[in-house]
Amino acid sequence: MKITKDMTIGEVIRINPKSVPVLMSFGMGCVGCPSAQMETLEEAAEVHGMDIDRMLEALNNLE
Repeated sequence: MKITKDMTIGEVIRINPKSVPVLMSFGMGCVGCPSAQMETLEEAAEVHGMDIDRMLEALNNLE
């Protein structure tokens, strides 16, 4: 399943638990916090000043 910027952080982690280290490598240390269940990847990237395109590429290249 392709990961998109409109998915919540929680959805991404449920789809692929291996995404946690990737998210953390982009500076998203709050993958387990309650807001992760409601915040989209795009929203989190904007708030934390991350490059959403690079993050999506890394997440979608996970095996």
